[in-house]
Amino acid sequence: MPLKLGANPINLMRDQVGNSEFYKLNLDRSATMINRALEDYLLQERVLSEYDIDTVIHRGAQTQVTIANRNPLSTFESNIKGTRCLMEATHRNTQVERIVVASSNKAYASADKLPYTEETAPEGTLPYDLSKACAERINMGYAQAYALNITVTRCRNFNGGGDLNFNRIILGTTRSVLFNQTKFCAPMANPRVNTSMFWV
Repeated sequence: MPLKLGANPINLMRDQVGNSEFYKLNLDRSATMINRALEDYLLQERVLSEYDIDTVIHRGAQTQVTIANRNPLSTFESNIKGTRCLMEATHRNTQVERIVVASSNKAYASADKLPYTEETAPEGTLPYDLSKACAERINMGYAQAYALNITVTRCRNFNGGGDLNFNRIILGTTRSVLFNQTKFCAPMANPRVNTSMFWV
């Protein structure tokens, strides 16, 4: 979609996953690719400035709950420190006009009353949940302190073409049925595009 609007995407990506739809569709050829970690503050500051970025779409995170809870330190580095670095870099760059942040419904605390509403506090306690709640607080703090135009989306699991995460209930169940497996959603490797950030 950004390409159809004439955007010039700059994509910060930590890992390359060759069998992902991103590479199969040659989308890497339609963007400037930068292979570095989200926690690299000086890189973010340089890229925002040198490429005249006006819109930041922040999707950078450890997105797999089981991996995040198994490796909390690396999760906190990418999800919390990475967000802090991004907010600081955008705050210091006057050309950035808008920031869209992909959060998660996991940022909410476990609640007896469902469904969650916008008034539900982001108070997750497990490593993944906590990292998303902390990232939201960082976004909120920068938005209020520096009048940054930030929109946070709290999404549940997405399903669609190119999704290689078979731990998701719909994708895992479908795979189990297709291969006549009796155990649905069995844990397995999660090859995926780990997009750290997408600048348009």
